Amino acid sequence: MFKLIKPAFAQTSDWSLIDPTCIADGDVATIKGFECLFVNLLSILSTLAGLAFFVMFVVGGFKMIFSGSDPKTAASARSTMTSAAIGLIVSIAAWLILKFIETFTGAPVTQFQIPS
Repeated sequence: MFKLIKPAFAQTSDWSLIDPTCIADGDVATIKGFECLFVNLLSILSTLAGLAFFVMFVVGGFKMIFSGSDPKTAASARSTMTSAAIGLIVSIAAWLILKFIETFTGAPVTQFQIPS
């Protein structure tokens, strides 16, 4: 009757896709798990930041299109698009500065590691 519904087997998840350093012997959580958590959070946050910049550009564009001859609305739209551009430039510049430091000093500043 319900052939379209697939059962969820949470107990049989595939651990082969997870970085082996994140899983301790016997599947016990350790302090090394914070490295994986931090890396996962950064990847999610960078994706959300990119989406936020895109949405701000789109909203600013629509505000600019629909502003008509109202200078106040046009200034608000220009401010929104400027803020989005500045945020994008600052986040890219921060990454480039970290890569610059890593290249010239050899210190792995773009990799989060808890010393063992």
